[in-house]
Amino acid sequence: MTTHRIVRIVAGFFVMVSLALGVEGSPLFMNSKWLWFTAFVGFNLFQSGFTRFCPLDSILKKFGVKETCSA
Repeated sequence: MTTHRIVRIVAGFFVMVSLALGVEGSPLFMNSKWLWFTAFVGFNLFQSGFTRFCPLDSILKKFGVKETCSA
């Protein structure tokens, strides 16, 4: 698995969990302030599209995860 796939999987998971915790209709609702975490993840994805800087991508590379598929 490459860093790009892991970043997308983790970002999607964080968005889904934070929505489940932040939306009042959810059975997992805790507090609407969880929606700020959703906004943070979205902003990070947005800025990384322009700057090509992603903190999780940098961390994964330091742990030796491959950046691209070698086909």
